[in-house]
Amino acid sequence: MDFAAARFNMVESQIRTNNVVESGTLRALSSTPRELFLPRRMRGYAYADEDLPLGRGRVMIEPLVMARLLQAAAIRSSDVVLAIGDATGWGSAVLSKLASTVVSLECDGALAAAAAATLSEQGVDNVAVMTGDLSVGYPAQAPYDVILFLGAVAEIPEGIAAQLADGGRLVAVVAHGPGGGAGTRLTRMGAVLGRDTPFDAATPFLPGLEPKPVFRF
Repeated sequence: MDFAAARFNMVESQIRTNNVVESGTLRALSSTPRELFLPRRMRGYAYADEDLPLGRGRVMIEPLVMARLLQAAAIRSSDVVLAIGDATGWGSAVLSKLASTVVSLECDGALAAAAAATLSEQGVDNVAVMTGDLSVGYPAQAPYDVILFLGAVAEIPEGIAAQLADGGRLVAVVAHGPGGGAGTRLTRMGAVLGRDTPFDAATPFLPGLEPKPVFRF
């Protein structure tokens, strides 16, 4: 399979045609080999326009949703980014080309180890892969200029929003069920968090960030 051609088609046919036009985002997606962050048996599906199942309820996030999150985050080359729930390391590799430093938080130790190994093999040296509870974030390295969730959340934890620097942006797909959600951006201005929803999106929930069970009598 010609992966370079598939990656070009992904950007031109799936992403650019859906109003993702920010040049840095397009360059980072165009130059990151998505297939190398998947098991060999799945590499032929790397550029499909869908979430790719990894097992145990985890996915590699759909390229278009990732692109929309990146564009909404408006990442600068000096930014420090917290990536939550990347699973494979692909999202962190893309972020590494846009930001100064990326802290990639993953709750699954096996996925984290595999992601770190692939990032190292690809010569990515500005991403630190950490293992921990996705719903807590990684306060040890806060504050962050950008926080990006690579999966849906039922709500944005206040403790993670508190890890944003002044002027920082947090982006996530916020959903209340499996049918879909809204790409949501929080922007910190001092003690105030502004909120807007620049696009609609659907993607599976991250572990620990699903809707809480509703008990009915």
